[in-house]
Amino acid sequence: MARILIAEDEEASRLLLTRALELDGHTIHAVADGAAALEHLQGGAEADLLLTDISMPLMDGIALALAVSRDWPKLPVVLMTGFADQRERASGLDALIKGVIVKPFQVEDVRAKVREVLA
Repeated sequence: MARILIAEDEEASRLLLTRALELDGHTIHAVADGAAALEHLQGGAEADLLLTDISMPLMDGIALALAVSRDWPKLPVVLMTGFADQRERASGLDALIKGVIVKPFQVEDVRAKVREVLA
């Protein structure tokens, strides 16, 4: 299936997303912040989808999405957030991102969004 890069600072959410998407047959590389996700890509790793939280330490999801859109413009990005002000920040990035998942999320909603973006 697909290679999905997850950037999520909350360990429980990162593990839940990893397990759910692996059950769908995807290969997952999960990291705790945007800087680690960017390092992974800069190191030559390939991904078919980036699923990233907006609010994270070191490098947030908005900065990560901007870097990815500049350096890997064909890599689709889906953002996740639980904060209304963060959703507003993401609304200006409509051309760069394929969706925003609102936390708390249902796992099936994430799985459905991933299927939609990868289709």
